Amino acid sequence: MPPLPIKYVKIISDELSIKEWQVQNTLELLQDEATVPFISRYRKEATGELDEVFISSIKDRFAKLIEIDNRRAVVLDEIKSQGKLTEELRLEIEKAATLTKLEDLYLPYRPKKKTRATVAKEKGLEELARFIMLQGDGNCLTEAENYLNDKVKNIQDALQGARDIIAEWISEDSTARDAIRHIFKKEAILRSVVCPGAGEEAAKYRDYFEYEEKLSSCPSHRLLAVRRGEREGFLRVSISIDEDKAVSVLENIFLTDSNCLKRKDYSGLKDDVHTSSSVHVGLCLRDSFKRLIAPSIENEFAKSSKEKADAEAIRVFAENLRQLLLAPYLGQKSVLALDPGFKTGCKLVVLNRQGDLIFHDTIYPNPPQSDIGNSAKILAGLVKKYDVEAIAIGNGTAGRETREFVESIDFMAECKKDIHVFVVSENGASIYSASEAAREEFPGYDVTVRGSISIGRRLMDPLAELVKIDPKNLGIGQYQHDVDQNMLKKALEGVVESCVNSVGVNLNTASRHLLSYISGLGPALALNIVNFRRSNGPFKSRQDLLKVARMGQKAYIQCAGFLRISGGANPLDGSSVHPESYDIVRKMAEDLETDVEGLLKNRELILKIKPENYINDKAGLPTLKDIINELLKPGRDPRKNISGFEFKKDVKTIEDLKSGMVLPGIITNITNFGAFVDIGVKQDGLVHISRIANEFIKNPADKLALHQEVSVKVLDVDIPRKRIQLSIKDA
Repeated sequence: MPPLPIKYVKIISDELSIKEWQVQNTLELLQDEATVPFISRYRKEATGELDEVFISSIKDRFAKLIEIDNRRAVVLDEIKSQGKLTEELRLEIEKAATLTKLEDLYLPYRPKKKTRATVAKEKGLEELARFIMLQGDGNCLTEAENYLNDKVKNIQDALQGARDIIAEWISEDSTARDAIRHIFKKEAILRSVVCPGAGEEAAKYRDYFEYEEKLSSCPSHRLLAVRRGEREGFLRVSISIDEDKAVSVLENIFLTDSNCLKRKDYSGLKDDVHTSSSVHVGLCLRDSFKRLIAPSIENEFAKSSKEKADAEAIRVFAENLRQLLLAPYLGQKSVLALDPGFKTGCKLVVLNRQGDLIFHDTIYPNPPQSDIGNSAKILAGLVKKYDVEAIAIGNGTAGRETREFVESIDFMAECKKDIHVFVVSENGASIYSASEAAREEFPGYDVTVRGSISIGRRLMDPLAELVKIDPKNLGIGQYQHDVDQNMLKKALEGVVESCVNSVGVNLNTASRHLLSYISGLGPALALNIVNFRRSNGPFKSRQDLLKVARMGQKAYIQCAGFLRISGGANPLDGSSVHPESYDIVRKMAEDLETDVEGLLKNRELILKIKPENYINDKAGLPTLKDIINELLKPGRDPRKNISGFEFKKDVKTIEDLKSGMVLPGIITNITNFGAFVDIGVKQDGLVHISRIANEFIKNPADKLALHQEVSVKVLDVDIPRKRIQLSIKDA
């Protein structure tokens, strides 16, 4: 492994306000292919207990610095090949800390297509441009006569060509670009207007038909909405600054004649009668700004503002996804799952405690058939026959009606047991049921059965089931189809990986999809683990992982701590204690005159352990404290257990809503501008950010969580547009 450049370590250390040794050790672990979850969980001594956020930031910043240095090398080579690399320029390029600064320095040397300036240079007018740019005492008209030839017919043509060259020089000057960039950053205005003849389809963007806002304060969701309208051809969008102010800044940089500096408009001057060079340079400034600098910087800010909006939208999406994946779970219970419907009936499946399909059928309790009696008989019979412990009902079409039917059945009388009924989000279930993953799991069943299975499994373990579905199809986030898809994919994969590893998985029941997110594995090794299980039966110990095809020592170290074996030969295999620390636990048990199994069963003994007595070259105090905490609750799932929820029974459609009603609801989505709440009427209502709390809040996620149960007050109902305005603070 090549040594890390010290400059990278120092830069990252300064930017993140952490110690250089923390950065150094973290980067070394990352270069050794350690994953973020593994480093944050099992290498706390090396990193100084940095969490996943810091480790990911170090990883991302390091990649950006490498990108800048690679580009720096290309720029230096290109300018050197042109024979134009001076020592001063080389030092400037070496000091450039951003890609933007680097590209500004490279701009004058970048190979160009044909421009007005290149045409003028071909006519031999570059020396005249230099004469004018110096702004000396010479007569421009007299000097221009020296450049007349068969390509330059008169003095006016000569001066115009020279000004074209100067305008390009000005536009390529890094100081000038920085100055204009600074104005854009502070004062740029985002404007949008409706395109002529946009038609009725543009109505959804009517808020932006005559819209302007300071770019720096424009929130992510508005900017993405405007850009979507532009992309769809309904809006014209621009980013601009005050032209006179920009030209004035350029005058202060380039003009040397104080009298000329006082002139604010050169457009009325006739270029063929003025002998002063400063006048001609002044003419170039406005032309350079309008024709070259402004469009270039506008494109730059259009890109950077979109990237910033993307990053914010992705952050919101990622946080929602984390909450969704770590949502409360039912656990290993036998479940009957219903995918509700009217005309086509309700598809039902029965799953055993491992989530395997053991029965499927269709019942018709809802209109038009309304076969309530027979449907209830079938349902009660299945509950009794298969010892069903919970019923999961999808929240889509006919969800409310199906729940009311199920709750009308007296399971205590019919089956001598109380059955808990849960409503489960169907978002993405249809996508999964038609996917390759579903076909691979259930090749002999149609999409309706697969969809019902997914609903049931989501109740048992949402994390294990939802990892099979592209997060973009889970109905969370904002403008997820408008943001940079590579950036989104990387961020969401990071969230899934973090969630899966924070919970851990059962090595003997986890699907290959779930296993593929475990630290150190990936799709190929995950498939090899599943194939090993099929051929050899359940894993008896973590050590057996080394028998899996292509499982090397490095991958084993990465994954072992996150894989659990229930009831294995070694009780520590069911915990998050890493195998590399087993000897430490055995020593703890010996010192307390018991074995590991006895230690795990005796909380009082565990509390007597003094971690400082077991510090060695492999485990410091942070790791030892983690071990003791794990011994106190081995293999405990960090997620909460699920609880029941019920909508207001007499409110079923949007037409039933009245202003002033207070209703129970569940948060289904959180955005920057508010939160969407399911109140049981098939159309989520919006709680605007201003209606969440009595105090000012910047981020709805600071107060709310996905799937949180809330009380809301109905403020307004727009039935034609299917819009419901709600309030939490007024409820």
